Amino acid sequence: MGGEVMTGAEMVIRAFQDQGVDTLFGYPGGAVLPIYDALFHQDKVNHILVRHEQGAVHAAEGYARSSGKVGCVLVTSGPGATNIVTGLTDAMLDSIPLVCITGQVPTHLIGTDAFQECDTVGITRHCTKHNYLVKSIDDLPRILHEAFYVAKNGRPGPVVIDLPKDIQFASGLYERPTTMRHKTYKPAVKGDADRIRAAVELMAGARRPVFYTGGGVINAGPEASRLLRELVAETGFPITSTLMGLGAYPGTDEKFLGMLGMHGTYEANLSMHECDVMICVGARFDDRITGRLDAFSPFSKKIHIDVDASSINKVVKADIGIVGDCASVLADMLEAWRSLPERPQKSNLESWFQKIRAWKGRDCLAYWPSGTIIKPQYAVQRLYEACKDRKTFITTEVGQHQMWAAQYFKFDEPNRWMTSGGLGTMGYGLPAAIGTQLANRDGLVIDIAGEASILMNIQELSTAIQYRLPVKVFILNNEYMGMVRQWQELLHGSRYSQSYSESLPDFVKLAEAYGAKGMRCEKPGDLDAAIAEMIDYDGPVLFDCVVDKTENCFPMIPSGKAHNEMLLSDYLGETGVELGDVISEEGKMLV
Repeated sequence: MGGEVMTGAEMVIRAFQDQGVDTLFGYPGGAVLPIYDALFHQDKVNHILVRHEQGAVHAAEGYARSSGKVGCVLVTSGPGATNIVTGLTDAMLDSIPLVCITGQVPTHLIGTDAFQECDTVGITRHCTKHNYLVKSIDDLPRILHEAFYVAKNGRPGPVVIDLPKDIQFASGLYERPTTMRHKTYKPAVKGDADRIRAAVELMAGARRPVFYTGGGVINAGPEASRLLRELVAETGFPITSTLMGLGAYPGTDEKFLGMLGMHGTYEANLSMHECDVMICVGARFDDRITGRLDAFSPFSKKIHIDVDASSINKVVKADIGIVGDCASVLADMLEAWRSLPERPQKSNLESWFQKIRAWKGRDCLAYWPSGTIIKPQYAVQRLYEACKDRKTFITTEVGQHQMWAAQYFKFDEPNRWMTSGGLGTMGYGLPAAIGTQLANRDGLVIDIAGEASILMNIQELSTAIQYRLPVKVFILNNEYMGMVRQWQELLHGSRYSQSYSESLPDFVKLAEAYGAKGMRCEKPGDLDAAIAEMIDYDGPVLFDCVVDKTENCFPMIPSGKAHNEMLLSDYLGETGVELGDVISEEGKMLV
């Protein structure tokens, strides 16, 4: 028999090395000290010391999302394990592949309420794709490699390995498996050929089609994004995206309608409402996308492509459901489209595009300009203009600033946009930016933040300083929990209960206290020069951009409303649209 005798702790590090892991995010504690000792004796896995375990998981998410690799985390037992639950849930909802090692008390103490003991497997059961409690050193090599297979195959997600301290000390035989598999988990890759043909035939007869794409396209790798672009070019269909799918298709392309959903564009939402064939690729019909389900895309036949079989018909009934990897299914669809006996003429869609151009003419992202106060939309636009020709990666916190970033920043490549979609986790952006920067040393990494969200994990600025990571934090400071204030204004009679951000720190001094550069900008005329200075600085920056306190994020579909019942800005620019005009056959603009 081959293999090598080593301790459990050494097996963890060897498995990481065999899996090609070069970066590990963690925080030491008593229950994982044997693993940290094994780390000390090697130089292939680079450990990044975070300041809070939640930050470790978000950093691993940013690393994974921007690189296409599995993010790795190492934390201790008890509070170390419980502190990663938010990050695990975030990764679970957004389908981010992670392997997290948690320390555990020795096996003979499990269940005795020992010091820093908790039921990690029980706590993480519902926020992980799979989890393990290792009870024998003989099982450890298999479990370590299985975890990577489970995390990245099928619908990606987080996997936890709970590792008791006595197993870390124990010695056993380590063998790298010849095949990285799980004996029962075998997700589908190829889509059903008959269903793909049926889908293509349905698409060929469409007169008002639209592609609706999500994060699953990005998770399937760059080949899926390339094939999606080819299929859009071949069909000539318009395309929209979820928040998590931005970048899978070029945001600057004329066929791209912008993001859809609660804060999606007017043209994207009305196209979804009035289309006759919807092709959903790698998205899961989240409630922020569908709005009121009984009024969601009422005229369309729906094609749903997803690697996760449980997503098909879970929320919205699909007329044709195709289970498979997005890249594989898109390749087969492209071949089937090109093999049609008679391909549809793109001119057949002209009346549909005329309608879409009319909706675009409303210019739903227009806003009241100002020469005296910085509008948050303007701030993001100027940031985009300064960054668009660079290799730029954007992370965000959660709130109005997140939606403005999605609306006004154009992503032409996948894996450049890292945000918390499903869970909506304030505090995600800064640690995610750190992970993104570590995966892309030559990239410009910017966290678009709010003054409330950034304080959730501000301690990770120390991590950026320690490892000389030049991440930029661009704070849209409106002195409110902006999205909470907006809902209170529009839906709760302007009763601003606990949404004002009182006692804010001086962000310039706070940055300097950490050893970073602090900047503050209050005037629109100073913004371009200040952004250029921020970008050019070779180190971490906290940029306090003071913006209009009263600005709301539009368009907005109120909770419980349909796609054609949007709230729009009252700024009309030169469109000539009057408030209350009927602007679709089924609905009115509500302002």
